[in-house]
Amino acid sequence: MTGPALWTAEEVAQATGGRLTGDWAATGVSIDSRTLETGDLFVALKGPSFDGHDYAGKAIKAGAAAAMVHRRADGIDESDPLIIVDDSFAALWRLGTAARERSHARLIAVTGSVGKTGTKEALRLCLEPQGLTSASVGSFNNHWGVPLSLARMQRDADYGIFELGMNHAGEISELTALVRPHVSIITNIEPAHLGNFDSITGIADAKAEIFEGMDANGCAVLNRDNALFHHLRDKAEAAGLSRIITFGRHEEADARLIEESLHATCSGVKAVIRGVELDYCIAMPGAHWVMNSLAVLAAIGAAGADMTAAAAQLANLRPLKGRGERHSIETQGGSFKLIDDSYNANPTSMRASLEVLGRSSLGENGRRIAVLGDMLELGDQSAEMHASLAAPLQENGIDLVFTCGPDMAALHEALPKALRGAHAEDSKALAGAVVQAVKPGDSVLVKGSLGSRMALVIDALMTLDQDQPHAANGQ
Repeated sequence: MTGPALWTAEEVAQATGGRLTGDWAATGVSIDSRTLETGDLFVALKGPSFDGHDYAGKAIKAGAAAAMVHRRADGIDESDPLIIVDDSFAALWRLGTAARERSHARLIAVTGSVGKTGTKEALRLCLEPQGLTSASVGSFNNHWGVPLSLARMQRDADYGIFELGMNHAGEISELTALVRPHVSIITNIEPAHLGNFDSITGIADAKAEIFEGMDANGCAVLNRDNALFHHLRDKAEAAGLSRIITFGRHEEADARLIEESLHATCSGVKAVIRGVELDYCIAMPGAHWVMNSLAVLAAIGAAGADMTAAAAQLANLRPLKGRGERHSIETQGGSFKLIDDSYNANPTSMRASLEVLGRSSLGENGRRIAVLGDMLELGDQSAEMHASLAAPLQENGIDLVFTCGPDMAALHEALPKALRGAHAEDSKALAGAVVQAVKPGDSVLVKGSLGSRMALVIDALMTLDQDQPHAANGQ
């Protein structure tokens, strides 16, 4: 065991209704034997293409404190420490429920069409100096990620931060009933996952499910500038919430932007947040980050923490992998800049990223190049929404556009011929053309929905880096 016990065997048994083999204590919880740490409780989940039970024995041999299983599989010995349950997935939910019930932390939940993970990470960064803070890892925002994140929350945490995502109506309702947040943030409502809804109002209704898990003393933090603000406010009030805090440029916003200064690699902000005037720097470029920061500070104030100290922390913000991460690629003839925004995309986040690319600095004779993959789950409006990106590409001074995927074909056709780099069936087919086109001095953005696999283009461009060991042998 590498630290204080997060869960004793008896606590896990009481929470899950399982049967113990042996006595043990766990310092963490894991569902992946590849990333498991010594002392973790390994939860063997069964998915559509894998079964964690097949790796339970490996996990125990790798140092797991115990394995939570609903069947004995090959590789598990009679003497291995186990918690045997009726269903490991249901037991993980029960463990998350027990973690929530024992916690005295102030819990903040984040949802919205865009900006959820970045906002969650900014909350974590700002709150960690003010108390023991637990936050979901990456985008663990679904039916297994949220209970796992709760189960991992330290028993003496001061703050807990959770991201709640959805593709369909009803999903957030289940998650918020589990988390029961004290403060909720809806970053905004935009046409993401529109293919699964009749209208954008349907998306708003699904996001507003977050209020169902909150009691009357809870606080909703809402975007005052969003077209569906009044709809969301009515939903919050109908759910019985007594506190609603708004953020944005609107003159009535409780967290109101006074002035912004947007630069290639950072953003300066002057705002009045619930009567407190704050001047701060965000170590991330883009107007979308300015809006995210207002929501973050408003929520932190609502949770009872120090907003001024939190604002100062935003100067230390760093991007996550695939979410605006920046690289300087050193080639034999010079360097070019690479912006890795390959993790996800929808029309709103795409426009925000193009604005960032438009402000990116260039080297001598450099060009701004956008490499774009399909934005998925947009339904019948997909072709129109893809083609509509032609305008912001030109408005932001993008010099060359490479596209891939059946939906991005509509954008390729809508572009002036001078901007067309190449179009390909998929990212693998496009990568070679991008590698051939990029030159020293360029600034290159790569973005698309996760299913578009734009990380393949990132990998191809990274192999050009002379500073990377793999560049020397061409791999």
